[in-house]
Formats: sequence, structure tokens, C-alpha cells
Amino acid sequence: MAEPDATHEPALASWVESANDPAGDFPLQNLPFGRFREPLTNGPWRIGVAIGDQVLALAETGLLKSTDMADLLAAPESARRALRAALSEGLRHGSAEESSWRKALLPRGAVELGLPCEIRGYTDFYSGIHHATTVGRLFRPDTPLLPNYKWVPIAYHGRSSSILPSGRSFRRPRGQIKGTGSTSPAVSATERLDYELELGIIVGPGNALGEPVPLDEAESHVFGLTLLNDWSARDIQAWEYQPLGPFLAKNFATTLSPWIVTLEALAPFREPFVRPDGDPAPLPYLDSATNRAAGAVAIELEVWIETQRMRERGDPPARLSHSNYRDAYWTLAQLITHHTVNGCNLESGDLLGTGTLSGPQAQQGGSLLELSLGGRQPISLPDGESRAFIADGDTIILTAFCQRAGFRRIGFGECRATVTAAAVAH
Repeated sequence: MAEPDATHEPALASWVESANDPAGDFPLQNLPFGRFREPLTNGPWRIGVAIGDQVLALAETGLLKSTDMADLLAAPESARRALRAALSEGLRHGSAEESSWRKALLPRGAVELGLPCEIRGYTDFYSGIHHATTVGRLFRPDTPLLPNYKWVPIAYHGRSSSILPSGRSFRRPRGQIKGTGSTSPAVSATERLDYELELGIIVGPGNALGEPVPLDEAESHVFGLTLLNDWSARDIQAWEYQPLGPFLAKNFATTLSPWIVTLEALAPFREPFVRPDGDPAPLPYLDSATNRAAGAVAIELEVWIETQRMRERGDPPARLSHSNYRDAYWTLAQLITHHTVNGCNLESGDLLGTGTLSGPQAQQGGSLLELSLGGRQPISLPDGESRAFIADGDTIILTAFCQRAGFRRIGFGECRATVTAAAVAH
């Protein structure tokens, strides 16, 4: 598990002046990785590092021989730490690299940002207990959590082909829906489109088929974290969900932010992982002293909405909710270990979603399903509009950041997408 080191010193400043803004997402202490290219070119993706409002083209620094993100993801943890240290040295004030590296900088607003890596496989977990409890209570008031929830990390496998980069719009999905009082379903556009506030875990080095990953080695297989929006069509989901789980209600779009914040950057924000009193202890393969001591990560999470009317009037987005990743019921190490306990082979570039990350308070729901109590209590927005679920033209924006006394604030950028009207029925 990564620990704070010299790269986290709060006094470090960069010759990239925008990186020294204390309110910025990408100071010298962060250094997240992503992919970029010249806009409107359809050229090859290049590896970049976010620093202030700039992107550093990694290949042009001479620090990395390969231009393929997959090779960087597959590199051992020691190589990743060495690269972080070299980037920190080269980007700080007084560096001998300044004159040559300035030529490798591009304004972040002048490049096209894509998915941070090629996504191989996609698994979405259900590790947010407050989300699981609230949603369960809507449908099973007497038993909101099913008996296995506190014993096994629940998940389903999704599609990597419909994972979209931040900023890409998508159409409202259609599918079978059975309305209240109807005797049979009909195919129509969803009327209960929802977002889900999640983090994405990007797998670094993989494991061999048949070789489970022990808990205390799990984080060496994680490159870093991104923001993830697992869009959901709740009315399609309600009809198709049993007995095998999500299908068309989930596979139409998943939005991923462009920057991977490494576990090394998150080292100052680790916290003890503590189960609530009275809950069962994890089975031995999901438990260790290291995981209990610092398995949680304190990441502040926010959801914002920008309606079409807000854009037309020039109004700022409105915050819908906030929560914190420390409240998840399972740690990222536990998710990796459970995913491989049966011998499943994770590969570099695999994406694991945490599941919806809601907080313990009612206003901290990570989805509209929770915030509107299943659509029964629409949310009032500052401009007088209201929402029970997402309308065409709405843009949903996820943001996240870490902050702690004695360390620099680091951010994740944003994960945004706009919903457009459904395709014309044939």
C-alpha cells in the first residue's frame, strides 16, 4: 500500500504556474494519467499527464519508451512509483527539465480527451451500503438488504463497448417496460432515466488465470481511480431484472472521466476501514490488518445538473448531492480479491465500478432514484424546475476531490454527459 512520500510535500510548486492554484484539481502532487490527441484528427491516442490547465505529452519527456497506455498499466508498481518521482522532479520549480519539457505542454482545452485507456472488461460492484439500503427499502421495506450483502461483494458484468468518454452525449434508451396496471409490456423510451455516482477502478498488472490475488497484494494490481457514471433506465430495469440482473437497463451507456488518479497520489487520504458494530467480520480471505488499518480512501464526491434551460439562461449547474468514498462497505482491495477468488484473470485495462456511492444522510443519495424516493418526491432546482428523473437535454456532471490538513488538495476533473432524445422507433 502506497504511503506519503516526498512527492506529496505541500510546499512543492511547479513551473507550470496554473498547477499552483490551491483550488485546482491537478497540482504537482497529483499527476494523473490519461490519453489525448489533436482535435478533429482521429489520430492515435497519446499518453498525457494533467498538470494545472496543461497536458504534458509523456512520450516527449523521454521518461517512457512506449506510447501505449496498456504498457504503462501493466508495469510493476515500482516502475509506476519511479515514473511519478521523475515527473515530480521534472515539473517542479528550478528543474533542469523545464526548457525541454515546456515544448511537450499543450493547453488542456485545446486537445481532445478520450477514455483514459482501452477498456478490456467491465464489472460493476454494489459496494455502497447506503445506496443498497435506500433502494432496497423502496422495494422491500421489511428487508432492504438481502442476506448475502454483508458477506459477499455483489457485482454484475457489463459491456465495455458502450463505455463513453466524458463529454460524449448519448440517446435515451428504449426497451421493454411494463407499466403499473398493465397486463403486458411494451417497447418504449425510458421515462425513468437515472445516473449513478461511482468511482472506476482501473486494473494495472493482471493476474494469471487460476491464480487468486491475496488481499494484501490486491492494490499492487490497481493503477488508479476515475469517476464513473453508470447510467440506468429504472423502468426497464424493474421489468427485466429478475432472475439474472441488469441487461438493457444498464448496457446503453456508461460514462468515464478522462484522468486516472493513481493510488500513489491518494496515499495521504487513506483511512481505517471499520465495519459497523454488530456486522459480521469479513471472511478471512477478505480481511487483513493492513486493510483494516488503511483500506478506506476519503474522496469527496459530488453530482451536479445543468438543464437545457440553465444553459440557455447562463445559469451555473446546481449540485444535487455529495457523499464520500470512505462510506463504502467494501474496500477496493476487497473488490479485487473477491473478483479473483475463483481464479478469474483480471487484465490490464479492466474497469471495476464501485457501485453507487451514497452517504448516510437522505440528501447524500448517489442517484435520483434515492433523492426522489423512487420518483414520488421530485427535487426542486434553483431555477424553479424540478426533477424526479433525467430529462432530455440535461447534463449530469460528477466531480471528486481529496483534501486534508498538511497536504495539497487533489481532484479528479469531471465526468459529464448530456442526454438526447431517444432514437425514432422503427
